[in-house]
Amino acid sequence: MTPMAQALIEAGKAAARGEVPVGAVVTDAAGAVLAAFGNEVEARKDATAHAEMLALRAAALRLGGKFLPGCTLTVTLEPCPLCAAAASLFRIERLVFGAYDPKSGGVEHGPRVFEQTTCHHRPDVVGGVAERESAELLTNFFKTRRDPANSAGR
Repeated sequence: MTPMAQALIEAGKAAARGEVPVGAVVTDAAGAVLAAFGNEVEARKDATAHAEMLALRAAALRLGGKFLPGCTLTVTLEPCPLCAAAASLFRIERLVFGAYDPKSGGVEHGPRVFEQTTCHHRPDVVGGVAERESAELLTNFFKTRRDPANSAGR
């Protein structure tokens, strides 16, 4: 299974829990999965419990250090500025993401974190991987949330 396929599974699990469907996977240089998470913002009642943050922290803990050299972060949605900055701080080698996020993204949109002169580490970035599948998860999730038939009792 590819890291993006696993990230999509994590995103689907997040949606099933009522979380925004974003999934993230960190792999080492050999491609072994170090950590995989979906968003847990609602469950943890923590605005920073984004899939990327959880996966990066768990991968670093697993490796026993504060950096993730040679590692790849694969995520279903373009990381927000917080997660892009975290990816830089963890010194990941490569960032792969699915859907672009013109509203809240921090890599190709918004502040473009890696392009700032204050950015200490710039990973290689590949966007648009499984873009359609990633975007559909998000579109379907929010469409269901906006449907008045599904809002009873909320």
